[in-house]
Amino acid sequence: MKRIATLILSVFVASTLLAQEYRADDRVPDGFESLFNGKDFTYWKVPEGDNGHWKIIDGVIDYDAESEAEGNKSLWSEKEYKDFIMLVDWRIKETPWNNPRVPFILPSGLHKLDENGKEIRIVVPDSDSGIMYRGEDGSQANIWCWPIGSGEVYSYRMSEKMPLSVRRAVTPKTNADKNIGEWNRFKITLRDDFLTVELNGIEVIQDAYLPGLPEKGPVGLQHHGSKRDGEWVSPPSLVQFRRIYIKEL
Repeated sequence: MKRIATLILSVFVASTLLAQEYRADDRVPDGFESLFNGKDFTYWKVPEGDNGHWKIIDGVIDYDAESEAEGNKSLWSEKEYKDFIMLVDWRIKETPWNNPRVPFILPSGLHKLDENGKEIRIVVPDSDSGIMYRGEDGSQANIWCWPIGSGEVYSYRMSEKMPLSVRRAVTPKTNADKNIGEWNRFKITLRDDFLTVELNGIEVIQDAYLPGLPEKGPVGLQHHGSKRDGEWVSPPSLVQFRRIYIKEL
């Protein structure tokens, strides 16, 4: 009986500590405001005609990448922001689509070529989303499964109009992603037109200059992916988000 009582007490203590840790994680950090209450889409604009594909499940924002909205399918904040620090937890739920066109990305942001001058590409199980800022799809910290890692600004890195210094700066310095299905945390800092991204406590983008950004705009959770004849033909946003906090600077 003594062993059973000791075991019950141990389970109770462990459960209490876990509950306390969870509550601590859910506290809004000093100086920040919460953009998600865990219950509904207060503070957000669900795309018109979405038909329930952006939803709340067990206290997290869940997306199945199949919004039926006619226009922009992403989830945008009601409020506009200029300079800010944003904390957001995210995870990729699954990767049902194999991306056959994933390049080897060099530290310069350019793609590695073979002896014939063609891009070397590999197949990667992939899902794709991002945290967008100032109201633009192209201005975002990417969420995906590429070996280069999440956090990059794809549209800037890929633009041949951008100086090489810009393309290099928006390329992640390291892959700091956790395994598929595990929670990650972004810390995104935007000051003027300069972006810094920390992923799971590791700085992957440092003071990257983003020329041409709007002065201000909403932040967004990105839709990506499409189907043809019931099959995915591009990486879908099979993602979840929670603990979204923002502090204006």
